[in-house]
Amino acid sequence: MKVSVVVCTYSMERYESFSETVESALEQTYDPLEVVIVVDGNEEVFARVEDDFGDIDNVVLHCNDENRGISYSRTKGAELASGEIVAMIDDDATAEPDWIETLVQTYEDNPEAVAVGGTVVPDWVARKPDFFPEEFYWLVGCDERGFGNHMEEVRNTYGSNISFKRDVFLDAGGYDTNTGRKGDKHVQAHEAPVCIRIYNNTGKRVIYNKRARVNHKLFEYRTEFQWLVFRSFWQGYSKRVMDLLYPEASDDKNDYLKDLMLVYVVDRLIKLVKNPSTAKVQQLVAIFVFTAAVGFGYLYGLLTPDLVEKTNA
Repeated sequence: MKVSVVVCTYSMERYESFSETVESALEQTYDPLEVVIVVDGNEEVFARVEDDFGDIDNVVLHCNDENRGISYSRTKGAELASGEIVAMIDDDATAEPDWIETLVQTYEDNPEAVAVGGTVVPDWVARKPDFFPEEFYWLVGCDERGFGNHMEEVRNTYGSNISFKRDVFLDAGGYDTNTGRKGDKHVQAHEAPVCIRIYNNTGKRVIYNKRARVNHKLFEYRTEFQWLVFRSFWQGYSKRVMDLLYPEASDDKNDYLKDLMLVYVVDRLIKLVKNPSTAKVQQLVAIFVFTAAVGFGYLYGLLTPDLVEKTNA
C-alpha cells in the first residue's frame, strides 16, 4: 500500500528543523511513499521549499492562500495525498528510518485497522530540566508515563506519530478547525476529535505500536517552567473546547487525573521517602502546579463566550 507522509510548516524560524523532518521522511525504508508538504500561508517559506524539494520525485507541494492553522493544513495534505495511508508528523520531529515500514506492517497484520500510531520520544535539544515529570510529557507532545501498552487500541496517539486510512480520515471530515495551532490560538488536542469521529463511524480505535518511533525536538523554551505552566493553562482551555464538541471524550481526562493522583503521585511519594532528592521534590511540586494550571485554563474556558465556532463533524 502506498503511504503519504504529510508535513505542515509555517515559519522560517523552524525551517532547519522542518527540513530535517522532510529528510527523515524521504529516507524511510518503505516504498512506495510520497511526502506532501503544506506551507500554511507563508510565501517566503514556500519559495524556499520549492527550491529545496520541488524537484524531488514523489514530493507534493502546496501553499495555503492564508494562515489557516494546523488542522486545516493537515486535512488539506490528506486531500492532496495519493496514498492509501496518510501519516502525520510535526515539523519539529524526525522519524526513525523504519517508522513507515512499522506502521504499514501493523495495517497488514490487522486488516480491519483504520488508524495506527506510535511512540513520540523526547529529543532534548536542551538539557532535560530536573523538575519536569514524565507524567506531563504530553505537554510537549510526547508519550507520558502510562500512555498505553504495545499494540493495544487507544483513543489517539500524538500528532507527531499518527496515521490513518485516507478514505476513513476524509469520510470523518478530517481535523476539526476549532482545534490545533493557528497564529496566537493555542487550542490543543486536535488528534482526539477526528479519532472520536472515526470511532463513531467505524467502531475502530487507533492501534498503538510502540516500535514505530518518532523523535520530537524539545528546544530550550519548551523546558522553561513558565512556558510549561502557560502550556498547561491552554491544555485546560482545550479540554473545555473538547467537552463542548465531544463530551464523550471527558472520561479519558477523568481517568488520567485519577491515575495521576492515586497511582503516580503516591508512587512518587513512596520513592521520595525511601530515597530523598531535590529533583523528586521539584517534580512533585511541578505535578501539582501543572495540574492547577490545567484547572484554571478549564475554568477560563467555562467563562469564555462563543468558545467554539462550528465543528466539521
